[in-house]
Amino acid sequence: MDLAFSEKDETFRQEVRQFIEEHYTPEMRELHARSKHGYITKEAHVQWQKSLAKKGWLAPNWPQEYGGPGFTQSQKYIFNVEMGSAGVPHTIPFGPTMVAPVIMKFGTDEQKKRFLPDILETNVLWCQGYSEPGAGSDLASLKTKAEDKGDHFLVNGSKIWTSVAQWADWIFCLVRTSNEGKPQQGISFLLIDMKTPGITVDPIVCLDGTPAPNQEVNQVFFEDVKVPKENLIGEVNKGWTYAKYLLEFERGNPYSPGLYSALEEVREMAKDIEVDGTPLAEDETFRAKCADIESQITAMEYTELRIFSALSIGGNVGPESSLLKCRGTELQQAISHLMVEVLGDYAAPTVANGLLDTNEPEVGPKGAFTAAPYYFSLRKASIYAGSNEVQRNIMAKAVLGL
Repeated sequence: MDLAFSEKDETFRQEVRQFIEEHYTPEMRELHARSKHGYITKEAHVQWQKSLAKKGWLAPNWPQEYGGPGFTQSQKYIFNVEMGSAGVPHTIPFGPTMVAPVIMKFGTDEQKKRFLPDILETNVLWCQGYSEPGAGSDLASLKTKAEDKGDHFLVNGSKIWTSVAQWADWIFCLVRTSNEGKPQQGISFLLIDMKTPGITVDPIVCLDGTPAPNQEVNQVFFEDVKVPKENLIGEVNKGWTYAKYLLEFERGNPYSPGLYSALEEVREMAKDIEVDGTPLAEDETFRAKCADIESQITAMEYTELRIFSALSIGGNVGPESSLLKCRGTELQQAISHLMVEVLGDYAAPTVANGLLDTNEPEVGPKGAFTAAPYYFSLRKASIYAGSNEVQRNIMAKAVLGL
């Protein structure tokens, strides 16, 4: 494994940093600093994504034939590292990272022409309709039904934990089109316009306390929703295959840059808190906890480098994406736990405040405003995108052969 970056790569790194400096505005930084779940406002997300799109960097993994930037594997890695280290708003993934690769591989030429350009330019936002009240990690148990009515499907049911559905123009959904055979064999993949009559979006206010319209998740209800047949991806009852393909793109991105930044934030907080007249940052127990987490991040970073080194010579992420997801989310939770532990009572007064619904000054060190809500929000990290228990089963089967 060669860990050295070329001169061309380092020039590209400086280009990415310059872009961030120019487009990650002070106003956007303030919004992000007050976010409790990683999302800011719809308008700010669109502004950020359109700046990336104008540069040609919104979809670093897209093939050039569809408008991708043609990054090398090392450039992709550098791009993700610099974005993560700078703490910029994440690109809302459901369009460019999730549904777009499915449309590219399984969609018709008409679907590609219709949907991909608007995704690439952030002219539309997407959300993901997978989980249901009775079907989360056991997604094959989904019951949202799509009846064949000749020229259209009639959809009834609901989806839950649907991130940014309140902002979305379209939703890609797994729906049941047959009850015969194994549960996985009766699922289809539909693209649904969120403006279609019969769709209702109800906000879900989570433990982070962020109220509408900036909440992260929602429940989406479908009541006699007519979906044109041309919005079916691939074949009827083949949706499980397309969903598994999508999951290859939902996981596998590097976690270590963001983890290093979050741990450094905790260390900075500890400098402003005194225990018996001494800054907490100098406390041996605190330093030991930080060193332990940092060593785990470093181990993960080298695992990421090993994986991306393999990608650079034509390999693929494969089941290692499950490893990254497990360790990445566990370390996110560990750092958020340490942050709340460090802040103690300073975290408590701001738990109930919303994303942008207060102009009260922060109490305690910088970052205290969002620490406890973000801790609560990250409890879900080991569940979403396939629970970590499911990821370990994948690793046991695909990596260890158990």
